Amino acid sequence: MSFLTIGHRGVMGVEPENTLRSFVRAEHAGMDVIELDLHLSKDGALVVMHDAEVDRTTDGTGAIADKTLAELRELDAGLGERIPVFEEVLDAVRTPLQAEIKDVAAARALAEVMHRRDLAGRVEVSSFHDEAVAEIARLVPGVRTVLIANHWGDDIVARARAVGAATLALNIRRLTLETTERARAAGLRVIGWVVNTPQHLRLVRALELDGATTDHPEIRLTGRFTA
Repeated sequence: MSFLTIGHRGVMGVEPENTLRSFVRAEHAGMDVIELDLHLSKDGALVVMHDAEVDRTTDGTGAIADKTLAELRELDAGLGERIPVFEEVLDAVRTPLQAEIKDVAAARALAEVMHRRDLAGRVEVSSFHDEAVAEIARLVPGVRTVLIANHWGDDIVARARAVGAATLALNIRRLTLETTERARAAGLRVIGWVVNTPQHLRLVRALELDGATTDHPEIRLTGRFTA
């Protein structure tokens, strides 16, 4: 597979993150994949937001899990955007998606949507949590999965293989040649995040990574040239 440029929460460097506006901008910029985050509302809706609380990215306060979808819809997620649900993103863009889940409960809700809309070929599922990756793989046979890590030990490759992940998404600031080589030897793809600077792009090239997650649309063209 060729080098992939992945739009982080859409293109959060220039648009309100995890909004339809950001996802559409990412598609127009030609991103190969659009990354987003999923949480469950109080009434079980798959809402698209990174944090467990709404405070940082909206004009509201409190935990997503304590609010119904109707209550979440009342909030401004930036420039008048509303918090979308996962199904709205599926309808708004055609670009392949990488959906990050936070726990096993979100994995189960996502699996239901993936079966109903036959999404195994379009949606790759990622998580920092091994058990969430294992659960979505169990519930959606054939789904492509990614294990994400910010800090990791020598067992990161074994962890990925244990839960059936085909890809590791690792913090570019901590990624080393040793880790990359060990992952490759195990047949794993490696993506670096978040790649926003020329220095990080040079590291992507040096490590011969399979892709890069970025906040900025212009990284796509530079990344094509660099990688």
